[in-house]
Amino acid sequence: MSDMDAHLLIVDDDERIRDLLKKFLMRSGFLVTAARDAAHARRVLSGLDFDLIVLDVMMPGEDGVSLTRALRETHATPILLLTAKGETEHRIAGLEAGADDYLAKPFEPKELLLRINAILRRMPETPAQETAAKILNLGPIRYDIERGEMWQGENPVRLTATESQLMKIFSAQPGEPISRAKLVEDLGRDKGQAQERAVDVQITRLRRKIEQDPKQPRYLQTVRGAGYMLAPD
Repeated sequence: MSDMDAHLLIVDDDERIRDLLKKFLMRSGFLVTAARDAAHARRVLSGLDFDLIVLDVMMPGEDGVSLTRALRETHATPILLLTAKGETEHRIAGLEAGADDYLAKPFEPKELLLRINAILRRMPETPAQETAAKILNLGPIRYDIERGEMWQGENPVRLTATESQLMKIFSAQPGEPISRAKLVEDLGRDKGQAQERAVDVQITRLRRKIEQDPKQPRYLQTVRGAGYMLAPD
């Protein structure tokens, strides 16, 4: 596995920081999923494997050190903690809990990138790691996140370019509603109601390929007032 094939999980309750980190790391070549708190991170981790977790220490509810300690009972995934400057006790507690490294806020994005790459280079590569696919299961449908391929049994499900883009967007945030406006933005389209309606059409077409009953979707759900959400098994 090269560093640029890695799938990262960003966990931070600050939406602005979360979005900035996600965009920066995606531009740097990583596949990135974001979670807003420990509970959300646990749900994401129950369905996806990651190569590294970037975890904020100070979050409402369960903090990053507690989550690190809990994850170490079942996960060997490297963890990089983000701590406030001067929080020496949190850094020590985080390392004792099983974190691999820490970075004090505020930090330069380039330093975060260097630390992530350094951690990934230290990880031993095994045949299992090299061949393990990151798969989302949607009933009889399997979606390979890294390859962007969809299968039903042994048969490939052919996706259009826009459908492929939508699946990449949704699979990076499983269980998380995404607004129509955000989908338009992530697809690189001009803003406006016409483009949002065009997204609705694409969603309808995608549902025909992944849902047993597209009129009552189980996996690509409409979340009232919030947009659309991919809900894998």
